[in-house]
Amino acid sequence: MSADAPPVPTTAAATVPPPATGKAAGTSPLRRLLNELTRSTSGFLGLCLVVAILLLSLVGPLVVGTEVPGDASRAWEAPSAQHWLGLEGTGKDTLHLLVIGGRTVLMVGFLAAAITTVIAVAIGSLAGYFGGRFDAAMLQLTDIVMTVPQIVLLAVVGAFYSLDSPMLLGVIIGVLTWPVLMRSIRAQVLSLKEREFVEAAQLLDVGWVRVVFGEIVPNMASYILINFIIAVTNAIYAMVGLYLLGLAPQKGTNWGIMINDAWTKGAMFNPDAVAYIVAPVTMIVLLQLGLILLTRTLEEILNPRLRDR
Repeated sequence: MSADAPPVPTTAAATVPPPATGKAAGTSPLRRLLNELTRSTSGFLGLCLVVAILLLSLVGPLVVGTEVPGDASRAWEAPSAQHWLGLEGTGKDTLHLLVIGGRTVLMVGFLAAAITTVIAVAIGSLAGYFGGRFDAAMLQLTDIVMTVPQIVLLAVVGAFYSLDSPMLLGVIIGVLTWPVLMRSIRAQVLSLKEREFVEAAQLLDVGWVRVVFGEIVPNMASYILINFIIAVTNAIYAMVGLYLLGLAPQKGTNWGIMINDAWTKGAMFNPDAVAYIVAPVTMIVLLQLGLILLTRTLEEILNPRLRDR
């Protein structure tokens, strides 16, 4: 290992540093991370946006209920003190639909991101560690998946399977979107497996499972976290795109269905109905903005090279 190599992350197999003293010793890593986020303006704004939308989408339906009464005689009624965002084409309250429509979007986004991350970390770590034929086969598989446009592949899958279940939609998106992250994880493992702490674990003969998932993967935790958040944003875009293009059944209530419904019914040409299409688009934009700001700030906090600039 060269003298100018970056510091080796410490694990159970590496030298344990002396215990911290003072307040730092009693501060958990999560607490320190939150403190760093609150010191950053963009990070704090991103955190507030994400938490606010999570609370609105997860707690809001418990307060307002999931059943939305409608009155067709009041279709496209303009916003008022009683209905802040007006009524949609069947006389249902737009704000009520907006509140209950976020849960599905969040569930699909986080489920798809979790599946993508797990597959990419597992395959990428093993491919980078073992190399050889397994590595070559996995790289060939990623090349095949990446050459097919994602939206086209999702459309084909949607033609054969009914995507009326948000869980199924999240699983399909997650299974189809792992190759890019897998290649990044593989590159990280190729670098980490040459470090001294990995060599020490190999000399202890603790087995490849412990070496890969007990020594190498934990040292990529910050990198994996950042890419998980990025995967959430990509999954939400994919889901909303499917509903907007009509490639998924228009059942239930979510922001993608609201946009599709407003588009097909010409809400943008009705001054009293503009809120019906603007509201879900605004929520998606704010959620994505919050996730992007959060990701950028986390990268600055967790990456020593960026933090020292």
